[in-house]
Amino acid sequence: MTTTDPTVTTPTATPTTVDPTATVRPPYRITPARVLRSEWHKLWSLRSTWITIGSAAALILGIGLIMGATYTSGGGDSDVDTVILTLYGTLLGQLCIAVLGILVTAGEYSTGMIRASLTAVPTRLPVLWAKAAVFAVSAFTIMFVTALITFSTAQLFLHDTDQSASLADPGVLRAVAGNSAAITLLSLIGLGLGALLRSVPGAIGAFIGGVMIVPEILGMIPYETVETAIRYFPTQAAGALGSATPIPDTATPGAALLALFLWAAASLGAAGLLLRRRDA
Repeated sequence: MTTTDPTVTTPTATPTTVDPTATVRPPYRITPARVLRSEWHKLWSLRSTWITIGSAAALILGIGLIMGATYTSGGGDSDVDTVILTLYGTLLGQLCIAVLGILVTAGEYSTGMIRASLTAVPTRLPVLWAKAAVFAVSAFTIMFVTALITFSTAQLFLHDTDQSASLADPGVLRAVAGNSAAITLLSLIGLGLGALLRSVPGAIGAFIGGVMIVPEILGMIPYETVETAIRYFPTQAAGALGSATPIPDTATPGAALLALFLWAAASLGAAGLLLRRRDA
């Protein structure tokens, strides 16, 4: 039979005291740099990013080379602006980049990734601003480099024609940069539409119908006020921004850039407002 020695005492656990004034640090800290880095990795880790940007660059460069190689002085395109002629593929390239802008936001809703993003950044709006910033820097840089290569390469075929020009000529470098800025701002409108509609097919339809087709329909209305207003619609402003010489009955480059900026800001502002009010 086992007996217990009454002189031996069993040690008792000392209760842990919690200092109420101590600051509990979260496992991570949200900073603008970290949100930007996250969106950068998400953008460039997707195969669709490489496909759409590669397609846009290939279309702009390929069509530019064809236009330069087949051009003859005094032909049907002799009255076309040199930058517009060599960057004619921009019309198709900007559609590719706009689709990428839509995929950046609407694509994340279709995969459900947006819930993880908003859980990591509960204040929500930094996610949208970071997406727009990363996309805008990437799109402008790549489109500007593509436009410079396309213009310079096409001029190898045009050096002995009436479309011969260099980047140092008045208005040429401004138009090349304006062309890239126009593609970027048009695509930011698409990015905003993707966040508003949360549907890739719906946003693509809204962009093609609302941004590209509606102004053409409104242009048929024979009122001077309507004609003046259409000059500041996105696609019309983009055309004026990418021309080295002024185009009659279009906005000036400065007004066109401001109009495109306001369209993009309105699209992103509406998307940010609804992002704060709707569930993911």
